[in-house]
Amino acid sequence: MSRVKIGVPSKGRLMEQSFDWFAARGITMRRTGAEREYSGAVDGVEGVDLVLLSASEIPREMAAGRLHLGVTGTDLVQEKLADPAAQVEVLAEMGFGQADLILAVPEAWVDVETLDDLDAVAAAFRADHGFRLRIATKYHRLVRDFLRKQGVADYQLVDSQGATEGTIRNLTAEAVADITSTGETLRANHLKILDIEPILRSQATLFRALAADWDAEALRILSRLRAGLGV
Repeated sequence: MSRVKIGVPSKGRLMEQSFDWFAARGITMRRTGAEREYSGAVDGVEGVDLVLLSASEIPREMAAGRLHLGVTGTDLVQEKLADPAAQVEVLAEMGFGQADLILAVPEAWVDVETLDDLDAVAAAFRADHGFRLRIATKYHRLVRDFLRKQGVADYQLVDSQGATEGTIRNLTAEAVADITSTGETLRANHLKILDIEPILRSQATLFRALAADWDAEALRILSRLRAGLGV
């Protein structure tokens, strides 16, 4: 008999808030087994299995069809999937985990406030240093597409999977593109956000994986689940 697999972040505040969101709609999710086993159970709707994964793994597993549903950030889906609109369907924006993908530069760059300013600085930087201005980020696809559309070309992206805000202090980048909810960490590292709309506004979202096996039974389970959730 078919069962529907739903991926939920495996730890921390995102897991807790996801559990709370479902619980408020009559569906209880809980860990089972030891802390590191990442197994769980779902009560309140028949035929649904809980899979606990890191938020960054969930888009990949949905794209591969190994998950029917997934809770993860909009930013991760847009960054990790080649064609999100063809791979997943948004079922519900969940109202937590809000953060913006922004561009930030050192506060000392007093004349740099806009993308035009950044473009001009990037051209001057290359002329002065013989290499392109470096922007540290883990969101290569989103940042590259955004800057291309805005006509900014004289830069290079450098990968940062850790504390991106520290790359300027460590002299491995001149600017950063990172996700932030309050901007406090950026300010603590003497960075300022460019005065532009965010590259992306993200939040936790419940997605349906279009590549999963949606046979008749799975569709019936999905219908029951959506009715219970009101989505």
